[in-house]
Amino acid sequence: MTLIRILWVGLAGLSFGAGIVGIFLPLLPTTEFMLAAVYCASKGSPRFEAWIRSRRYVGPLLENWEKERAIPRRAKYIAISMIFSSAMLLLWHLGQGWLRWAIIALLVVVAVWLATRPEPSSSPE
Repeated sequence: MTLIRILWVGLAGLSFGAGIVGIFLPLLPTTEFMLAAVYCASKGSPRFEAWIRSRRYVGPLLENWEKERAIPRRAKYIAISMIFSSAMLLLWHLGQGWLRWAIIALLVVVAVWLATRPEPSSSPE
């Protein structure tokens, strides 16, 4: 394996890991990191790309986003719930000031963006 391919696979692994963390942290975008992981893996290891696409949670998200720029309803509910939880924690634990409200405003913008994304046409929900 050449150094370039190793670097592509390494970037794919980092992107995949960040995407997994993004499932639980609302400020890290899961889909974008998974798209980056698939792209990098396609350059370095088609087998790794296929493995990423075959994951039960990730595969359908990637397919829906690539085909329709759509996010399933369940994923929206989970993401917006996590954003709301994060906002509540910030309100309770971050001191008074502009930073608190700037972060809350950013979370609201992300939640609105998520809520306005279309749902996949093949989604049973």
